[in-house]
Amino acid sequence: QFSDTGSRKEHVKITSESKPGFLERLSETSGGMLMGLVTFLLSFYLLFTNEGRALRTAKSLDEGLSLVIPLDSIHSVSQQNEGRLVHLAGALSTSKPLFDPSYGLSIQAVKLKRNVEMYQWVEYEESTEYEENGEIKKETKYSYNTEWKSEVVNSRNFDREIGHKNPSAMAVESFTAVSPNVQVGSFVLSKGLVDKIDNFKQLSLANLEDPHADVTRGGDYFYHSENPRRPEVGDLRVSFFYAGLSGDDPHLGPADKVTVIARQRGDELVPYHTKSGDVLQILYAGDLSVEEVFQKEHASNTMKTWALRAGGWLAMFVGISLMTRIFYTLVDWFPVVRDLVNIGLKAFAFCVASSLTLLTISIGWLFYRPLWALLIGCLSVVPIVVAKSRVPPKKQQ
Repeated sequence: QFSDTGSRKEHVKITSESKPGFLERLSETSGGMLMGLVTFLLSFYLLFTNEGRALRTAKSLDEGLSLVIPLDSIHSVSQQNEGRLVHLAGALSTSKPLFDPSYGLSIQAVKLKRNVEMYQWVEYEESTEYEENGEIKKETKYSYNTEWKSEVVNSRNFDREIGHKNPSAMAVESFTAVSPNVQVGSFVLSKGLVDKIDNFKQLSLANLEDPHADVTRGGDYFYHSENPRRPEVGDLRVSFFYAGLSGDDPHLGPADKVTVIARQRGDELVPYHTKSGDVLQILYAGDLSVEEVFQKEHASNTMKTWALRAGGWLAMFVGISLMTRIFYTLVDWFPVVRDLVNIGLKAFAFCVASSLTLLTISIGWLFYRPLWALLIGCLSVVPIVVAKSRVPPKKQQ
């Protein structure tokens, strides 16, 4: 079946295979049990190391807050602060503008990104499975649409490449230029600090002329196309983004201000190594006080900690579910029993994963905060107790 709705094309493919027997499904379940065991063990490692990382980071931030020295001036380098953790805020400055000679564009900024997109065919796939005449049939609908993509879409992997062929490469490449020398006042930022300047904004091309005869400007894009309003597969469009405006610009405004906390080494700002083993080199956009910076860092550490805790719990839940899947397979022939067993296995995986996650977190805290570790360890038995209390008592004989 084939249909064409404008630039969108669709076709449907139906494949069938015999329904797997009991031994075949049992073999597949055994493989899943092995994957589940690996996932289960990895979840312990993730949860345990995450707690150590979170506490180490928190101690490092507290150490940094107690040692940091706000600078009185960013335009002079004081030898008294050599090797110490310092705080300063000011406008970014760079030694020279960044250029893209191919498009006649320059800007005084820390970073300049050229983003190239190509008009290409994109394949989408939707599948449904159903049983018919003792066979498992899979109906797959493939749809094709033309879109702007910043990466080359390999049409050789399409189910139907004929009529949907994409070029194998782009005639113009994307790139990001970074200023070799970035300063705040008299202080030079380290590479790690420069990497943190990533608040990219799209550059307006309204004040630029078309760089070549085969390039047309439309809005904030340069088009390599005969008709940008009706592009063809293989046409390109180019846009530009900048981060860290480092000079007053009549169209973009004043230079961006940043707040930095790092170690002073001469006129350079470099990483500071804490006693806990962490590294402090912090940069935020805007003019922030010392307290505001460390509040943001603590909030970021808390968010990362909870995200990894959730990821560890999910990995443990999936691992337990895969390891206990064999019980579902054994009763798969009995629909009512199968559904009840499936609900029970999910509840079992949820309770065990929750208890083991809390227990692992408490062990991670044992060497740092023993009282908290004991409290969390006690909480780890709650899911099991709750689950056991919901089981109806056996009837007396």
